[in-house]
Amino acid sequence: MTKPNFVSLPGRLRPPPRGIRSVGGADPARLLRVSVFVRRRQPLDLSGLASTMLPQNRIYFSHLELATAHGGDPKDLAAVDEYVRSCGLKVIESNFVRRRMVVEGKVAQLEGAFDVGIVRWEHDRGVSHGCTGPVRVPATLAGVVTGVFGLDDRPVAVSHLRRLKKKKAAAPSFAGYTGEQVARFYDFPTGVDGTGQVIGIIELGGGFRAADLSTYFTEIGVPLPAVTAVAVGTGTNDPTTAEGADGEVMLDIEVAGAVAPGAKIVVYFAAGATDQDFLDVFSYAVHDTTNNPGVLSISWGGPESAADASFQTQFDEILQSAAALGITVTAASGDSGAADEPPSDWDGKVHVDFPASSPNVLACGATSIQVSGTTVTAESIWNEDVTDMKDDSFGASGGGISEVFPVPAYQAGLSLPPNASTKGTGRGVPDVAGDGDPATGYRVRVDGQEFPVGGTSAVAPLWAGLVALLNQKLGHRAGLLNALLYANPSALQQITTGNNEVGTAHLGYVARPGWNACSGLGRPVGTKVLAVLQG
Repeated sequence: MTKPNFVSLPGRLRPPPRGIRSVGGADPARLLRVSVFVRRRQPLDLSGLASTMLPQNRIYFSHLELATAHGGDPKDLAAVDEYVRSCGLKVIESNFVRRRMVVEGKVAQLEGAFDVGIVRWEHDRGVSHGCTGPVRVPATLAGVVTGVFGLDDRPVAVSHLRRLKKKKAAAPSFAGYTGEQVARFYDFPTGVDGTGQVIGIIELGGGFRAADLSTYFTEIGVPLPAVTAVAVGTGTNDPTTAEGADGEVMLDIEVAGAVAPGAKIVVYFAAGATDQDFLDVFSYAVHDTTNNPGVLSISWGGPESAADASFQTQFDEILQSAAALGITVTAASGDSGAADEPPSDWDGKVHVDFPASSPNVLACGATSIQVSGTTVTAESIWNEDVTDMKDDSFGASGGGISEVFPVPAYQAGLSLPPNASTKGTGRGVPDVAGDGDPATGYRVRVDGQEFPVGGTSAVAPLWAGLVALLNQKLGHRAGLLNALLYANPSALQQITTGNNEVGTAHLGYVARPGWNACSGLGRPVGTKVLAVLQG
């Protein structure tokens, strides 16, 4: 076969991380599966759904309508199919709804098909494989193929959960609040419990034990929600120990379930945290016609600099599909303050977390609360012991200015600060906040153990539970909430104390009246948010 004229895919070049060394080429006989994404049949216009139009006046797509008008073109998939087979690759799956084809082949075959070198890297976490240059496709497929994922197995996301470590709890016997208690602190709507709603939770590892959930909800006096595990690809509900990813899974379920126990909770498990895993599990959840979630919670993410633009663009396109279907997506903004990297990896610059930086998610930061009875008496930005950036046990609310996404229309009227490192402009993160300090955090049960945890991981499912209550009350999906919240900031309680600065130079952002890059517009006043959505 004559070698085709190749062109590079836009944004598909991920530089090697700091502190690793090449240990040679990948085994040419090793089998890999990759996901190939194709363009939409027609562009998707979200201008109406991203506006201040009330939910009851919005007309969302059905899954069939979205797939038919804005899914992949079968002709495009057929062209990709013909090409990859000519390269000796095996087609495992082809799906025009998700605009995705899964192909399998040996490293040598994939290198030839995408004109790329695949090498091995050694680092302190083990050995990874990845590309040495941009991923390329034949010129005949330029503009047709929008991304190829699976050639790089480095993780792009981590859990944004923090356990209580150095900082003292609010009281010596403090075991953590339940989601139901925080819902009362924040005046969530009463008379609804999420009945008829489906909350989807994205997990990149870990698992849950049904016995733990039964014990937990019995102990806190809340009805046990219906929880279903969905395996995506080779991902499974695989609980191990309380020290692993199980803590994230249980936190997400227990917070969302305590807020909206009448909702069905569907937990989507990916095989890992690579760009391919993250895209595949999220795409599956958005297009899941069996469970049809109305809100999706994501407590995993990583610095925008940790992945390439192609991954972020493709993920954002799936987020756009979620918005078109009326699915609200809540995402944790990160637990490492303005750095968005742990001290051992920090490059000395500020970053925002992705996917929280997408303009099509409700990005969730974290606060620390003081409570008397059922009343919050004081609330500030969560930030603990981050001055020297030498201890990975620190934590602070992630936030800042995106280097990838421009300022969205709903933030156009704000006085956004410049990026503290680049001095550039961009999408401001987060949008909203909620209790996330481990010292005033949430009681969880994980693999037979109970302890308080926090992090922005807790805030995403808290808001997801609120959205389920709102959807039940409205009788209609709330969808993309951002524009309505920015147009009605009085529905949230501003947080004007604290900062998410890091390092001895105090790099980052300070809380201020109005929107800030630590807590966004503030934490919810649930009944006021409902009133806004009701018009």
